[in-house]
Amino acid sequence: MLTLKQSRRLQSVLIGTLAWAIAALIFFPIFWMVLTSLKTELDAFATPPQFIFTPTLENYLHINERSDYFSFAWNSVLISFSATLLCMLIAVPAAYSMAFFETRHTKRTLLWMLSTKMLPPVGVLVPIYLLAKQFGLLDSRIALIVIYTLINLPIVVWMVYTYFKDIPVEILEAARLDGATTWQEIARVLLPIARGGLASTMLLSLILCWNEAFWSLNLTSSAAAPLTALVASYSSPEGLFWAKLSAVSTLACAPILIFGWISQKQLVRGLSFGAVK
Repeated sequence: MLTLKQSRRLQSVLIGTLAWAIAALIFFPIFWMVLTSLKTELDAFATPPQFIFTPTLENYLHINERSDYFSFAWNSVLISFSATLLCMLIAVPAAYSMAFFETRHTKRTLLWMLSTKMLPPVGVLVPIYLLAKQFGLLDSRIALIVIYTLINLPIVVWMVYTYFKDIPVEILEAARLDGATTWQEIARVLLPIARGGLASTMLLSLILCWNEAFWSLNLTSSAAAPLTALVASYSSPEGLFWAKLSAVSTLACAPILIFGWISQKQLVRGLSFGAVK
């Protein structure tokens, strides 16, 4: 029979092993993408797959010669960060009013907002394309910023709303007794308390904007095209060049992956400091 201490140690080992197994399963596609990007096209199509090969950077050199990677990357950065910031500027006041001035229609409004995410984008492609054409916004960053903001707004409002609902209303009442205005309540009370949750929401919104491909492919061509459009350009009628496609996908994923790893500690620290005791 195992003692209580041994049982807990065994449970800890099993949970740790399971966590590592799940992490390896999730990370493997990224590892395989990077590995394939360092192969020749012949090695990339080899059957069975080759784990031992001579690495090459010719795919990355080809991408550098064929297209201006930094132009696409700058578009992705500008569009994603701008859309995320605009989304938060709208979502925070909206979530504040719904969380602390709730009416009998609040739940229905939130459900209606979330239901818009169920609408297939292709269903509204034609009217949005015609509107963008009418206002001269085809192949422009402004069009993508507005669209990315609108498609992510329901999720962002929901997340901010749940964070605000966890904050005791007595804190706001105390601020009001001290003479705080509505904007002072949001800026000096709510935002510092919920900063960890807001940071997590911003990171999720940023990832969603960065990975959005449907609208970038249909509304841009060159001037405002982000990295998702660059990746799609390596799909041709002649077929898929797996090594080059893996290389450009690695370059498209690398910035957001690095940003996520860098901000991980800050997000955890923010969640800890922002907890309501």
